Amino acid sequence: MKNQPAWHKISNYFQEIKDKKITDFFNDNRLDETTFNLNNIYFDFSKNKFDDKILKLFVEYAKSINFQDIVNEMFTGKKINFTENRAVLHTALRQQTDKPIFVDNTNIIDEINQTNQRIQAFTENVISGKWKGITGKSITDVINIGIGGSELGPKMVVHALKAYRNHLNIHYLSNIDPNQIDDLLKKLNLETSLFIIVSKSFSTQETLTNAKSIQQVYIEKFGKEAIAKHFASVSTQVEKTEVFGIKKENVFPMWDWVGGRYSLWSPAGISIPMAIGFDNFKKLLKGANLLDEHYKNTELSKNIPFISSLISLIYNNLFEYETETYIPYTEKLKYLPDFLQQLMMESNGKYIDNEGKKVNYQTGNIVWGNVGTNAQHSFFQLLHQGTKVVPVHFIGEKINHSTKFPEQHSILLSNMIAQSEALMIGDKNENPYKNFEGNRPSTTIFIDEITPATLGSLIAYYEHVTFTQGIFWNINSFDQFGVELGKKLANKILSEINTNNLDTKHDASTQKLIALIKKQYNF
Repeated sequence: MKNQPAWHKISNYFQEIKDKKITDFFNDNRLDETTFNLNNIYFDFSKNKFDDKILKLFVEYAKSINFQDIVNEMFTGKKINFTENRAVLHTALRQQTDKPIFVDNTNIIDEINQTNQRIQAFTENVISGKWKGITGKSITDVINIGIGGSELGPKMVVHALKAYRNHLNIHYLSNIDPNQIDDLLKKLNLETSLFIIVSKSFSTQETLTNAKSIQQVYIEKFGKEAIAKHFASVSTQVEKTEVFGIKKENVFPMWDWVGGRYSLWSPAGISIPMAIGFDNFKKLLKGANLLDEHYKNTELSKNIPFISSLISLIYNNLFEYETETYIPYTEKLKYLPDFLQQLMMESNGKYIDNEGKKVNYQTGNIVWGNVGTNAQHSFFQLLHQGTKVVPVHFIGEKINHSTKFPEQHSILLSNMIAQSEALMIGDKNENPYKNFEGNRPSTTIFIDEITPATLGSLIAYYEHVTFTQGIFWNINSFDQFGVELGKKLANKILSEINTNNLDTKHDASTQKLIALIKKQYNF
């Protein structure tokens, strides 16, 4: 990145504008150049530290690294996840035509359509009450057992679309902490519960441990034949699922060309159509596809994910602001920051570039946040008067038909708008403790109404922002080797905890911690 001639032009021009205030960038054309409407979503980038010239320089940079070719390679199925020799085709899951896409000589669009037909039949069977448990009762509760991408995306979507929910209660079991499974089982009637195990390998420690614990409960109470009535799975390991007791027809595929954090559009997100019905799930896919088409076909100077990405790069790699916060001013999106943490930090938290060399620049912004207005009463003090500058992303919903208290919605939105203005303009006061310097950047995304279609577009927007950053940083946004070392060591330490074999090669701290656990459980 730093060695690119086009990047030198950007960094040189940055020296000319870095001390400008955000208000200095405002002119008669500011909103025309920095605000966009797409699928009933208004994107306002105006309160950020950039201008038309630096945007043009980023477009020049993008052309120098063949940006558009890389984007097209993703959409057409080239194996751009080269470290795992995989295509990256979550976009194919929401394609609205039957145009074929081939991976290893197989038209995956045919596979997707066939799988969606199975998912639709399966979910409608459960929603309608035709699926019966071991005692002949219909299902009232569906429990998704999965972790990471097998939970964060689906959970976020199901909560956001609560206005579209049917009668089924949807739960998510992810943590291996026994307290979570204990609390969940207290809420459930086992006779009317359906558990869906989401694990590509059917060996994820947290997921399989939770699943086996619940399996044992069913066997003890109803016998082994109950497993087929109360369990389904999303996995590639059909033999393992059959050994578990799940019928083959109730196992749905996970494809290598869909990464976990991009998988809510796939069978891994099966709890979504279970919660809102398959027709609404199709609208979610269609909304995402609208953003896909925009990202793929729109010139870069007007390309919404591209512009959002370059703003983030300006802050991360030029101003050296290391974090950014996401504040949804709607309770519906309370799980969005959690989802974005995995999407962005697992994708781009890497220090090895695509040539296998250690980078000499920052990658992977630190992402965090909370729902507004709660956030205003926790960390906004730091945002306004702290020594760290944190770019803020505000996300709001203009219309809210579900509330009986519209005046509260107006109060909520007035707070969101006021905060974005206050961060930018500040407030001069002779009392230094009450002085606000301002010049703190923010982006505002204003959704007309959170529907399956607009939510689909919003999520796809963040996916493409993440991918664009990865292209500029010259890193692979689609592997996640960084999560594997801890898992490997955990299995080793677990073996040591359960036996008398303590590896003396551990450091003193680790040896002591293992000894404390062994003492606690009398191992």
